[in-house]
Amino acid sequence: MEIMQPEFVAELNTATLHASLADASMESMNLLNQIADKYPEAISFAAGRPYEGFYDSCQVHKYLEVFCDHLGVERRMTEAEIARTLFQYGETKGIIAGLIARSLAVDEGIEAVDGSVVVTVGCQEAMFLVLRALRADDSDAVLAPRPTYVGLTGAALLADLPVLPVATGEYGIDLDDLVTQLRRARAAGRRVRACYVTPDFANPVGASMGLADRHRLLEIAETEHLLLLEDNAYGVFHTSGERPPTLKSLDRNRRVVYLGSFAKTGVPGARVGYVVADQRVTGPGGGGLFADELSKIKSMLTVNTSPIAQAVIGGKLLSHGCSMVEANRRETAVYRQNLNQVLAGLARRFGDCPGVTWNEPTGGFFVVLSVPFCVTDDFLEHAARRHGVLFTPMHHFYDASAQCRQLRLSISTLTPERIEKGLDRLAALITERLRGNGAHAAGGAR
Repeated sequence: MEIMQPEFVAELNTATLHASLADASMESMNLLNQIADKYPEAISFAAGRPYEGFYDSCQVHKYLEVFCDHLGVERRMTEAEIARTLFQYGETKGIIAGLIARSLAVDEGIEAVDGSVVVTVGCQEAMFLVLRALRADDSDAVLAPRPTYVGLTGAALLADLPVLPVATGEYGIDLDDLVTQLRRARAAGRRVRACYVTPDFANPVGASMGLADRHRLLEIAETEHLLLLEDNAYGVFHTSGERPPTLKSLDRNRRVVYLGSFAKTGVPGARVGYVVADQRVTGPGGGGLFADELSKIKSMLTVNTSPIAQAVIGGKLLSHGCSMVEANRRETAVYRQNLNQVLAGLARRFGDCPGVTWNEPTGGFFVVLSVPFCVTDDFLEHAARRHGVLFTPMHHFYDASAQCRQLRLSISTLTPERIEKGLDRLAALITERLRGNGAHAAGGAR
C-alpha cells in the first residue's frame, strides 16, 4: 500500500524560535558526541565521565534494597508506603533531601537548614532553576570565570540571563577582576545577581582556589551584596593533602547557593543532583527559603526527580555512612594514578617542545594543554580520523568567536595502557602540526 506524502509540510523558521538555539555554544556537547560516535576506535581524552571499572549492575538492586530497608526501619514505613514512595510521584524537593543534608554534614561540614535542599535532575537542572529564579528583568546578569563550564553558559542562555566574563588565573577566578567587572557592570546599569564559581578543580581548567582566596571571595560577596553559586562536582577528588573547606561550609551569612551532583561520585545514569538554597525570601508572597521558590519552578519543569533514581543514590549514601568521600576511595585512587601518569607522560613527550605547556592540577578530571597553534573543531576531527585520539578544544568554553590555542584532556575514564597509547597519538598529532604537515587536513588551523 502506497503511503501518500502530504503536499505541504509544516515549517518553523529559526528566527521565530528561542534565541538560545542560534548560539554556537548550544552545539558543543552534540558536536563532541557526534565526533566520538563517528570514530568509535579513537582513544578519548574528551569526555569528563567517571571511571567505569567498578560498575556492576547488581549494585543498582543492592542500593534499592538498602534504601527500602532504611524507609522501613528508620522511617517506619509500611510495605505499602515504601511501594508508594518508589512508584508514585514524590515530593518536589525530593525524597532523599535529608540523606543529602546528612552527607553534606559528614563530608563537607555543611549544616543544611531544614527545607533548604532541592533534589534535581542532575546539577544541570539545579543551575537552570537558580538562574531562572534570579532573572527578573533585562537588566539582570550573572558573572562567571572565563573560560567556564558550558552547562552554566547553556542554562543561562535558556534563562535569558547574560553571562559577564571574569578573568581566570592560575588558581581559579581572578578576585581583583571580579570586583572590577562587578562594579563596571553596575555602573552600566546591570543588576548582577550572582557569580558562578567552582573552587575545586574547575571545569575546564582544573584550577583550585587556596583557602585565603576562599575567605576573600566570601568577604567580597558580603561587601558587594553578591550571591555566589558554588559548583562542587569534583571536590571529593583531591589527590594530595587535606581537602580545603567549601565556600558553603565557610559561609556565615548565607551568601552561597551550593550546587551539587552525584554524576561523578554516585551513579551518572541516575541523573541526580541538588541545590542548597537557604537564603530567606522577603516581599509579597515571600517569607520562606529560596529553595521554596526553586521548587515552584521545578514543579512546572520536571514535577519531581525520579524517586527510583533517588532511591539508588540514597542506597549508595546509606551503604557508605552517607559519605561520598568514603564511597569513592577506589575511584579517587584511580584518578590520582591517571593524573600523575598523564602529567608524567606529557613531560616525557613535550618537555623539550617549544610552545607546548600544560597546567598541573592536584586532583579532579582535567588537564589543559597549550600549543602554539589554534585548536579548532576541524583539527579535532583530523585528530580523530588520522590519529585516533580525541580531546576537547578549549574554545567551547569561551564565546563562539574565540580563537584558542588550548585543548582539554580528561584523565578520568582511561586505563594506564590507553593513556600511554593515547598520549603517543596526541604527540604524533602535535608533532605533525608543528612540522607543518597535515595542515590542510586539519582545516588549515594556524
